[in-house]
Amino acid sequence: MEAVAKLRNHPTSTRKMRLVADMIRGKQVEQALGLLQYSTKHPSTPMYKLLLSAIDNWKQKNEGKRPEDSNLVVKTIMVDQGVTIKRYLNAPQGRMYRLRKRSNHVTLVVDSKAVEAPKTK
Repeated sequence: MEAVAKLRNHPTSTRKMRLVADMIRGKQVEQALGLLQYSTKHPSTPMYKLLLSAIDNWKQKNEGKRPEDSNLVVKTIMVDQGVTIKRYLNAPQGRMYRLRKRSNHVTLVVDSKAVEAPKTK
């Protein structure tokens, strides 16, 4: 049974967050936590917390099961553009520069992967 966790309106551009999302897509949960914990990229910290939240949501749905024994995998992860706040910055000679403060929405789905039996011929 899969579990979902969402992060809404995080103040980072989608481009930067997608680099981190591509790093953990399809990985085992333990491996993804390790990658995020030691990554130097700025969006890896909120992504780490989001993955922990997804694991906790999975625990609540599947009481009596341990995530370590269930082979949890990051099934899907989507990064969408959120609200863009528009601001202006004073520039020389009476001009103004446009500042766009971007945000994003992240949806993370964790599911248990069935263990395949080794094939014998």
